[in-house]
Amino acid sequence: MQIGLMVEGQNGLTWERWVHILQLAERLGFPTLFRSDHYFIGPQQDSLEAYLSFAVAARETSRIRFGPLVSPVTFRTPVDVARMAAQIDLLSGGRFVMGLGAGWNEAEHRAYGIPFPPIGERFARLEEAIRLMKTLWSEGPASFDGRFYRLEGANLLPKPSAGRPPILIGGSGEKKTLRLVAMYADEWNAVNLSPEAYAAKVAVLERHCEAVGRDAATIRRSLMAFAVVGPDERTLDRATERMMRMWGAPAGTTPAQYRGGLRARGMIVGGREEILDALGRYAEHGLQEVQFQHFVFEDDTVPEFLAAEVVPAAAGL
Repeated sequence: MQIGLMVEGQNGLTWERWVHILQLAERLGFPTLFRSDHYFIGPQQDSLEAYLSFAVAARETSRIRFGPLVSPVTFRTPVDVARMAAQIDLLSGGRFVMGLGAGWNEAEHRAYGIPFPPIGERFARLEEAIRLMKTLWSEGPASFDGRFYRLEGANLLPKPSAGRPPILIGGSGEKKTLRLVAMYADEWNAVNLSPEAYAAKVAVLERHCEAVGRDAATIRRSLMAFAVVGPDERTLDRATERMMRMWGAPAGTTPAQYRGGLRARGMIVGGREEILDALGRYAEHGLQEVQFQHFVFEDDTVPEFLAAEVVPAAAGL
């Protein structure tokens, strides 16, 4: 089991803190550092544009994998995304992961005037976008005649270093998302599922793989966790308070009460032993990596705690 980090780039992230977190992740030996791709969720704060931040990541690090968890297909044309991904792949020496999703946050689309089609169309666009990107990354010139997107003799240059960046699809929807994972993804990233819920989704993915004739073992499995973890009560309280501001909480709720609700929903909450217990249960179902959210950007305590206390023990799971 590997342990990575994840940052919500729309929650007050500045360039100074992003560079610091990149250097911190590399210094502490984390294999991955992913970030969200949003304008805002909840209160509008400083929000770094994802692909500019990935170009910085390519230059500020030399080892870690990085990318979006995940880029909504609604935000940019797939041609633009494919072009940026290919060049960041080259800039980073093949460490960029192309994370994709259908998009879900209607409020940010409405605020910025971005069309937000019905869910069926968003998934149809996602599937077509993946096919178009793969076409552009292959030997050109390329043509593509889809319902939403077209190419006519397009030769995307320069090409990615190893044929194409790995494609990660995020989400756990059983009818659409996991079918697309089975058909197209190199990596499946689930979001905030309990070990029991994760096991049920794995079974669904395996059925989709069987239906399309794919070996489910060829798909890397990761999970992004809204976990509240740390070495002591003070650290847990700080992360909880940040989460409460992000997601909201009933008036008068204490951090300890909020964490109790998170535990009841199957989320990872607590210190080293609680984390390793949960990771062991995930590992039984084939999970290979958990990306822990780094909530408090200005405090390195949680990443340092994970690197020192959890990463070495998790390696044996």
